[in-house]
Amino acid sequence: MADPKKLYIKTYGCQMNVYDSERMAEALGAEGYVETGTPEDADMILLNTCHIREKAAEKVYSELGRYKPLRAKNPDLKIGVAGCVAQAEGAEIMARQPMVDLVVGPQTYHRLPEMMKTVDAGKAALDTDFPEEDKFEHLPKARKNLGRPSAFLTVQEGCDKFCAFCVVPYTRGAEVSRPVARILSEAEALVARGVKEITLLGQNVNAYHGAGEGGEWSLAQLIWALNDIEGLERIRFTTSHPNEMTDDLIEAHATCAKLMPYLHLPVQAGSDRVLKAMNRKHTAAEYIEIIDRLRAARPDLLLSGDFIVGFPGETEEEFADTLKLVERVGYGQAYSFKYSARPGTPAAEKEGIPDDVATERLARLQALLGDQQRAAQVAMVGRETRVLFEKTGRFEGQLVGKTEHLHACHVEAPQELLGQVARVRIVEAAPNSLKGVLV
Repeated sequence: MADPKKLYIKTYGCQMNVYDSERMAEALGAEGYVETGTPEDADMILLNTCHIREKAAEKVYSELGRYKPLRAKNPDLKIGVAGCVAQAEGAEIMARQPMVDLVVGPQTYHRLPEMMKTVDAGKAALDTDFPEEDKFEHLPKARKNLGRPSAFLTVQEGCDKFCAFCVVPYTRGAEVSRPVARILSEAEALVARGVKEITLLGQNVNAYHGAGEGGEWSLAQLIWALNDIEGLERIRFTTSHPNEMTDDLIEAHATCAKLMPYLHLPVQAGSDRVLKAMNRKHTAAEYIEIIDRLRAARPDLLLSGDFIVGFPGETEEEFADTLKLVERVGYGQAYSFKYSARPGTPAAEKEGIPDDVATERLARLQALLGDQQRAAQVAMVGRETRVLFEKTGRFEGQLVGKTEHLHACHVEAPQELLGQVARVRIVEAAPNSLKGVLV
């Protein structure tokens, strides 16, 4: 019997790419590939790329350059590029890096097995279509044994918002929601394999409007259906848009016990003029009103956000508005970046502010956000919470997991609690984690 072919996948970017990489591995697993953790062992290397951050494409080309010695040693090594950079660059990837055998976009990776047959026949394969068929219907129905108690589950893809800085509508396409029955079936299969926590994914996950019994369902309705799955203990969702934070979703935060008290709700800026230039379609005051309603519904809610500093035309006064919004809201976690132009987006045509000014503003914003994050972690000391233990720690007898508020937490605990949820009292807060003891 021939040895199985080995697949190495390197994943960049968001949780949705992590999910996509798992599904690609499953699709190729049906064709005899098994995953390996090192590219040196691989018969197939697949880069699942992200186009959000600065110089994303150049980083991919740089990574591909590192594989040239491996191709020299193994001429039969196959190399592919998937994800959003693949969608944006298309055939240009093969033109610039001829050793690439396969380029596939995020909406067509269900076609990987057929594409690999083309590659094995000695031809290059390119597919960056936006197909009409549902890719999830063509992927293996049985999810692989993940070996961990938490899992991602894509329920919505694409974006119709067209923020001026963002490439997602061009690389992921229009908003599409998966049918309720298929999501529930996949969730039940994950729980049967030991998953205790599911994070629902979407570019605008709270814009979910999938076909269900009686018509289109909202994200809140989907959450309540997941709540009924026996053995599923935790539900999360990301990433949300303020304009889709509906009344029933806010109510779910108040009343659904399995919905965790953590929410990632990007705002990007605190200036109304900048928000309008970004095409965010909401004001700072409207965002704050949503936050106030959420906290009234769930007082212990921990908020996470995204911020862009130095958007074209941003003044010092407008940046000060962002600092004021951060101080008003209070974030337990946040992601902040200097603006970088994405080719093909409306904002890319505008002149940016000096880099040294943006760098200095980012440092001030991150200092404030860092203070808030540390304060949120220190506030946990003395409190009891429930931790889902996901892996062993660095020290003997130590387990590491996530609290209800998504804080990393390490605890001296017996191995049999691995994959389980246990009550823990927090006794210490470090910069990036909490220490707890079993109650």
